[in-house]
Amino acid sequence: MTTADLPLVNACLNSLSTVFLTAGYVFIKRKNERAHRNCMIAALATSTLFLASYLYYHYHAGRTIFPDNWFRPIYLGILLTHTVLAVVIVPLVIAAVIQAIRGRFESHRKIARWTWPMWMYVSLTGVLIYLLLYQIFPQPPAAPPAAG
Repeated sequence: MTTADLPLVNACLNSLSTVFLTAGYVFIKRKNERAHRNCMIAALATSTLFLASYLYYHYHAGRTIFPDNWFRPIYLGILLTHTVLAVVIVPLVIAAVIQAIRGRFESHRKIARWTWPMWMYVSLTGVLIYLLLYQIFPQPPAAPPAAG
């Protein structure tokens, strides 16, 4: 695996987080607390792996640039909301986990009511951003450096 493979890996990790978040929601609505806990731990693990991989990729590959076309303002709007909410959910997820570990489930529920939809949005838009950047509007290959 190379650094160039990491955007796809990241999209897969975001997709897995979405699946685990959805399953966790369904399980808690069905009062299956053990399955809910396991899915939420899996969502947390895949999101943490995503973050590590994302940071590694951007440290080594630099920043990505969306092509200058008609869709760029829409892409930047999606990216802005994705990025802001990605930062906001980190302390919320930590707080929700702490409350669950301590058995303070009413407090956990109050936090999760805000955290879960934002986390879903971040996971889904993460996949969408990958598709837009690398599949739908891929960047042209960089020109080789001029001989000199």
